[in-house]
Amino acid sequence: MTLPVPEPDRLFIALDIDGTVLLEDGTSSPGVEEAVAEAVDRGHAVTLATGRSWESTHPVLDRLDIRPPYVVCANGATIMSRDADEPTGYARHTIETFDATEVLRFIRGHLPGASYMVELGDGTRLFTDFMDDWDLNRPGAHQVPFDEMLGLHVTRVVVVSPEHDGDDFNDFVERMGLQQVTYAVGWSAWLDIAPQGVNKATALEKVRALLDVDPARIVVMGDGRNDVEMLAWAREGGGEAVAMGQAPLEVQQHASRLTLSVEGGGVAAALSQLGAATSTIR
Repeated sequence: MTLPVPEPDRLFIALDIDGTVLLEDGTSSPGVEEAVAEAVDRGHAVTLATGRSWESTHPVLDRLDIRPPYVVCANGATIMSRDADEPTGYARHTIETFDATEVLRFIRGHLPGASYMVELGDGTRLFTDFMDDWDLNRPGAHQVPFDEMLGLHVTRVVVVSPEHDGDDFNDFVERMGLQQVTYAVGWSAWLDIAPQGVNKATALEKVRALLDVDPARIVVMGDGRNDVEMLAWAREGGGEAVAMGQAPLEVQQHASRLTLSVEGGGVAAALSQLGAATSTIR
């Protein structure tokens, strides 16, 4: 076992899940479990910052065998805190919600054939059409008519349009002109909508303050457009912002470092480099 690094040199590492820790088919990026275990063994703190719901996030904690004090879910709208009295070992610490009625009606007017899901503050997910990517086989997911989503306060809205590919959908959403919300478009025709001003960076800043972490000791890794704010936040604070090799150029430009692709073991490669050079992190 390696000796843990001194407290001033400990890093606080936040990892995106999809496209960073996990491949598209749900398997792990090569070497990620071993690299995370080594980072924890060295005394660094590792957590997750994801657009996923908590219900589909905690199995990834199990896979990585980590139990951080806080975990960021729903693109920053939910922060989970460790709680031994809860079945999963975590309770909802911070919940940001908004009334999604207006934005749902607006998008439905532009995308009548899309599939919709909303997540409530307690983790309940309501969806119009079953999709494997939404992990709807877990408890708390219910198929409902579209109108039953209206008038609710939710942590996020997810929209998938089968009519578009990723690039076309990104252009389409920009032309749509969404306002009064925070949104990000995924690799596919996938739209994630959060409360205005809420993203992974705003949640991680709350976690950083709760743990009293020096901003220069922050390391984040991600690959998607919903990671842009997180990458910029870490970089601007003097920490490391690591973009995966397959990330779009508009994501890479916010990073301080580019690693290998998720298929090539990008997280493992980046953690190895950071672990060998902790004293150089400002």
